[in-house]
Amino acid sequence: MNEDVAEHRIRELPVVVLFPHNRCNCQCVMCDIWKIRTVREITDRDLEPHLAGFRSLKVKWVVLSGGEPLMHSDLPALCRMLRGEGVRLTLLTAGLAIERHASNISDLVDDVIVSIDGPPEIHDGIRAVSGAYRQLVRGLHALRRARPDIPIHGRCTVQKRNFRELCDTALSAHALGLDSLSFLAADVASSAFNRPEGWSVERQNEITLTADEVAALDREIEKLLHDCRYDIESGFIIEGPEKLRRISLHYRAHLGLTPASSPRCNAPWVSTVIEADGTVRPCFFHQAIGNIHDSPLADILNGDEALKFRQRLDVPTNPTCRNCVCSLFIPEPHALEGS
Repeated sequence: MNEDVAEHRIRELPVVVLFPHNRCNCQCVMCDIWKIRTVREITDRDLEPHLAGFRSLKVKWVVLSGGEPLMHSDLPALCRMLRGEGVRLTLLTAGLAIERHASNISDLVDDVIVSIDGPPEIHDGIRAVSGAYRQLVRGLHALRRARPDIPIHGRCTVQKRNFRELCDTALSAHALGLDSLSFLAADVASSAFNRPEGWSVERQNEITLTADEVAALDREIEKLLHDCRYDIESGFIIEGPEKLRRISLHYRAHLGLTPASSPRCNAPWVSTVIEADGTVRPCFFHQAIGNIHDSPLADILNGDEALKFRQRLDVPTNPTCRNCVCSLFIPEPHALEGS
């Protein structure tokens, strides 16, 4: 093996992002996953042959994403198998089905991240589900009753319909009893989220901001930094000032008003994404490098295609990375030890 390529061999993989189910029960304006009609799932039987690879790669954390994981036909079986490997389990959910599954969630996952798009009316409009916020409230109450100490975090995608509501979103997150809140920009440029052909400019413009709206977002972010200073200093709002201001920069770059800039990220070297049909990707946004139904996960991650991809990937200059809205940086593979 070429020495330069060998340097990119993955020996420890702290994080696996797993899509248990490919469909969703929301119809969010910034995502097309809900348009999927053919159901795909990763079952415990599908994943079991790859557990030896999880062990050899020292996987410490599995994030259940999607799609809506709670739509899976037997999520408890999948979770029990993963818990048997001693990994941390995080559930990402839109929140509509938490109430029905509160007992299983409390027993089988370590922490939960829920989508929150703003105050109730804004949230329901973006989710395109009447009463979505109310269902989220009921679900969180049920989950807290089942396990009062379970960590529950919020994640808000900032876009055209809610960019003026950041402060009110923080207030709503407190009212929901969340343990933290994170903000990120909307991805409109990639083929992720069931957009294999990408979006037209017109469709992108439904989510992105105009120059005047970016200026208004700047003001809202500064208001957030001032009015919610304690939330930022205490870590309730995950992003500090620089990362919050990057959201505006992302939309400015989309307009061509400033150069696009890649976030600090080493996701393809410390994590992988396994989709509901078995597709393996270096991260949410880059092209597939294999499928677990065809090859063992460890072989995919260290196969010729994956090694060459990582060798050639220059994050600061890569166009996909420069448009990234959801980065990951782990300084050392063992950094999640004990987390």
